[in-house]
Amino acid sequence: MPKSVEHLDWPNAPDMWMPYAPAIRVRGGTTVYLAGVTAAPVYHHHPHRAEEFDSMPTDMAGQARAALENLKRGLEAAGATFADVVTANRFVTDLTDQDALNRVWAEYFRDAKPATTTVRVVALATDPRCLIEINAVAVID
Repeated sequence: MPKSVEHLDWPNAPDMWMPYAPAIRVRGGTTVYLAGVTAAPVYHHHPHRAEEFDSMPTDMAGQARAALENLKRGLEAAGATFADVVTANRFVTDLTDQDALNRVWAEYFRDAKPATTTVRVVALATDPRCLIEINAVAVID
């Protein structure tokens, strides 16, 4: 069965633009689960070595772009694109720069609107300098 993705709105929902869909129904296709990525190199030593993360951007826009580039590499490895993402979780350590995050998000997702959750966390496990981590689920044909 070929993949079918349907964005679902609530009954009587107001007619306004939103960067995400409140609900998505997927039929057919193959599901791909993408691990959380940050602005840090995806492939790094464990236990962590702080110097491997020294080249990360320090601002939200820069880190969002780097994290989305890392997510893009995972999508490409699966034969997927941002248009195939049906849900994504964004974990951020600071909510004051959501506008920068959403501008960068729009560059990558364009017209795609995955069901998205944004959660403020105290810290991320990769490195204390990380501001954002993103995981996602995609469905491909």
